[in-house]
Amino acid sequence: MIGGPFEYPELWAFLESLHCGESLSGTVTAIERFGVFVALDDGPGHPIFPGVGFISCAELSWRRFEAASDVVQVGQRVSCEFLQFDTWNLEARLSLKAMQPDPFQAFADSTAVGQKLQGQVTKLVPFGVFVQVADGIEGLVHLRELAWTLVEDPSDVVHVGDTIAVVVTEIDQQRRALSLSRRKGSSRHQ
Repeated sequence: MIGGPFEYPELWAFLESLHCGESLSGTVTAIERFGVFVALDDGPGHPIFPGVGFISCAELSWRRFEAASDVVQVGQRVSCEFLQFDTWNLEARLSLKAMQPDPFQAFADSTAVGQKLQGQVTKLVPFGVFVQVADGIEGLVHLRELAWTLVEDPSDVVHVGDTIAVVVTEIDQQRRALSLSRRKGSSRHQ
């Protein structure tokens, strides 16, 4: 633990004054592999970190990305939603993605189970393939749903960059997960 209310009274008072859901603005001061530090406009400095605000990688974007620097840059101005006061690190936990509409929600509202879609294969994994069916929306085609015959390795059937026909088999809004089938999107003879 960094310090309590008596060691850093100004910082503690500022963080305690924040409310969940409140919008805060600041400047990105450092990008680490685990998240991003933000110097908040109205907040005091931090005794150790480069900013009193912190955005974890999970709260940076609704879309998949490789590195935090794909989403923000040092010196960039950001508006974030306050999530919680991290009393251990004396920082404001923030969300950048909360300020953007969730593309999965919009997709789920306009898509039905059984619907046929075209998508591009983005990643092969031992248990199937990920297919992008809309901007920022990827779904999983499980190995057993890739072809009518038994598939042991996804690369035997498809490759990254291939465009394939799929059918939506499940939309899990809670987990933001989309299940797809290539088998149901094609006839048995293909």
